Amino acid sequence: MSLPSPTASAVEEGERLSRQLTAPQLAMIAIGGAIGTGLFLGSSLAVHTAGPGVVLTYLIGAGIALLLMRALGEMAVAHPTAGSFGIYAELYINKWAGFTVRYTYWAAQCVAIGGEATAIAIYCQWWFPHTPQWLWILVFTVALLYVNARDVASFGSFEYWFAMIKVVAIVLFIAVGMALVLGWDFRPAIGFSNLTSHGGFLPTGLRGVWLAIVFVIFSYIGTEIVAVTAGEARNPEIALPRAVRAMAARLIIFYLAAMFVLVTIVPWTQIQPGSGVTASPFVRVFQLIGIPAAAHIVNFVVITAAASSMNCNLYLVTRMMFSLARGGYAPQPWGHVSAKGVPVRALLVSAAGLGLAMLVSILYPASAYVYLFGVSLFGGLYAWLIIFVTHVFFRRRRQGRMFASSLGALAIVAILLTTWRVDGMRITLIAGLSWLALLSLLYALISPQSANSNPSKFVS
Repeated sequence: MSLPSPTASAVEEGERLSRQLTAPQLAMIAIGGAIGTGLFLGSSLAVHTAGPGVVLTYLIGAGIALLLMRALGEMAVAHPTAGSFGIYAELYINKWAGFTVRYTYWAAQCVAIGGEATAIAIYCQWWFPHTPQWLWILVFTVALLYVNARDVASFGSFEYWFAMIKVVAIVLFIAVGMALVLGWDFRPAIGFSNLTSHGGFLPTGLRGVWLAIVFVIFSYIGTEIVAVTAGEARNPEIALPRAVRAMAARLIIFYLAAMFVLVTIVPWTQIQPGSGVTASPFVRVFQLIGIPAAAHIVNFVVITAAASSMNCNLYLVTRMMFSLARGGYAPQPWGHVSAKGVPVRALLVSAAGLGLAMLVSILYPASAYVYLFGVSLFGGLYAWLIIFVTHVFFRRRRQGRMFASSLGALAIVAILLTTWRVDGMRITLIAGLSWLALLSLLYALISPQSANSNPSKFVS
């Protein structure tokens, strides 16, 4: 026997989650979910791999992200539900795809939350070097669990202003950076020599530009949150397209401009001086140009950036687990909501990644971030792959062209294979493929038991 297939009408059926998020909040939440340690901390690894050519890598990543947002936005407008791409996969591919992508994304984002928390601890240790990482992880865990347990309107307002801090900071960073490059007040112009004077613009060649995509694509992972919020959006048919366009344009401009300024101001060889990630390269910029007070301000900003991303990811994994419980793939109590319309039980279960982060930070304090990064990367890439493949089937039913999504799927497969060639990133495929094998076994065991489940459980 097999699991029942949810119908389109079931997906679009009324939700118990409250629809209170506005279009500006949706766009800012998506930006908040994307702009985090991938840019502020992981960019060190990308620059170390590609040198100034990392700007081209971010351009490649932007192209893939645009293809994804186009595909996901179209499906989200057709089916606005909190289960998002997991339910779309089940509708248009098969039940196994819907099951594995939701659980893989849930698990990977739980680990990503741990990675964000570990990054926050690294930032805090820049100020307080003798404090343990686990202490900072615990403090931010308690605070953000409280934020997510409140009603979604409060969460939306909080995240809007939380994300606004880092948006303003990036805009100021770009503006001040360009002023330094071109010359400002009594300071002589830095100029553009750093782009070519340390081994050339492509010191590691085109190979380095491509290898860096492993780190750069992680900066764009999180943009898919805009589809997950569809289940709690006001007027999703209007709000979602607006949010997708606004978020995609802002994100690409921020990333490309910020990275260009970064490698223009600072010699790329000085951005990642050691073997481990110990501080944001954005903090390094202000250290190297001799503005220590600004470095403290930037460190505060990157802490809020990581906390904002961590906050959004908690929202994401909570809704994914809620969707799984409603679909009969997780314990039914996890699909219940509080009086405020928040799936609190799914939230508490999804906080498991923070416990993992504390354990890893205690056992492997020097390499915790890179390890968690590699594991969570697989989940994000697998979700993007399934989204592209789902959109191909989605378009086929509507007799539309699907060349762009096919190209996107091939790009994701290429990135996954590339992780095997990047130092320290083999854990991505090893852990990811092992996890998929385990999930497939679990699916085979529970699918007969779930065969008679009510299709309406699949709605959020």
